[in-house]
Amino acid sequence: MPSVDVRTRAASDVGPVDPAWLFGAELPRLARERSSLVAEGARELAPPPLTVAVDGREWTLTFDDPLVRVTADPTSAASTYVRFDAEDLADLVHDLRTPVGFFTGGDLDMPAGRLEDLLDWWVILRGLLDARPVHVTGAVTFTGTDGEPLDLHRAFHVDDDPREMGHFLAEAGFLHLSRVFTEDEMQAVSADMDEAAETYERGDDRSWWAKTADGTDRLVRMQYIHRESPATRALMADDRLLRLARLTRDGHELGKPGSNANWVEALVKPIGVVEGISDVPWHKDCSLGSHSYRCCTLTVGISVTGADARSGQLRVVAGSHRALIQPAFVRPGLDLPQLDLPTETGDLTVHLSCTLHMSQPPVDRERRVLYTDFRLPSLDGQPDPGEAKLRRIRDGAPTTVNQPPAGA
Repeated sequence: MPSVDVRTRAASDVGPVDPAWLFGAELPRLARERSSLVAEGARELAPPPLTVAVDGREWTLTFDDPLVRVTADPTSAASTYVRFDAEDLADLVHDLRTPVGFFTGGDLDMPAGRLEDLLDWWVILRGLLDARPVHVTGAVTFTGTDGEPLDLHRAFHVDDDPREMGHFLAEAGFLHLSRVFTEDEMQAVSADMDEAAETYERGDDRSWWAKTADGTDRLVRMQYIHRESPATRALMADDRLLRLARLTRDGHELGKPGSNANWVEALVKPIGVVEGISDVPWHKDCSLGSHSYRCCTLTVGISVTGADARSGQLRVVAGSHRALIQPAFVRPGLDLPQLDLPTETGDLTVHLSCTLHMSQPPVDRERRVLYTDFRLPSLDGQPDPGEAKLRRIRDGAPTTVNQPPAGA
């Protein structure tokens, strides 16, 4: 079985970061030693100079092919300018938050420039800090177990060869499994969702809400649905679901339905959302931060209703989990294939937490889906150090659908 565990950090690695050391010594050293990992990708990105201000001092980063160069206290302003305090800088360096995390949380202090340019620099910095090659056109290919090109449109059955499914997942970053659960099972879940909806209200810290064009307030995400739905609890204990943890050799684990954790959520995708987070644009599940501590989690969608291009289907960027690229929004010119994942009632989708994906806004029919995760066991027995920060970002996110700022 393959491995999809790409974690490089544990909670014990997190600590303060001295800006003078980072920009004056560490980044110049890494730029010399790891230029072969970032130069070709940086050449494609061609980022404009970036000035970073931290607690009264400034440093400007420029790509002087093939090196990243750092200039302290520059005399001329760069077109892209961002300010961090010392804690924010440490979060960025330790991969606890990304620029998308700062942007979504409403605390990205960026007086000049485009988010897209900052994300390009984030990709280059992650390449230097994490010793990862920056993605270049043509670097990701898809090969089956037989050595032939992978059929990215293939749908599996839950009883298919797990070695083939595991290989497909590791190569493509996603899976589609047909008719895993029955129509009756999904109808029972849907009925439970209707009944459980009466127990949720705005501000209860366990639900998300949205407003549609006709002014209706809609419940769009029911967290902890396993507490309210016997039919959902039965699915969480079913081997048709649990066997997915065995597609890799990494020891992925599904939370227990009786746990206090939010192990499974029920989502409703209404038509015509104008306010609130419902149909999320392209993103990786690690787009806000913590890639180094949690990837790759397996995220499983259980299609309570079917979905297609007219009813809120999932879309994925194949192979994006294997590419060091910006963690949200699809950058113009990205060479990786964008694929639709239409589903029937009872189908499952699986995507890795590093795979770019999005849900299309429904226009004809609403969509209902359950989402749950298979997580990796902790590296050091401690929880993800960024989880609390990311929870605050998610809970305090703006009430409009997140989109990049103008020009991104």
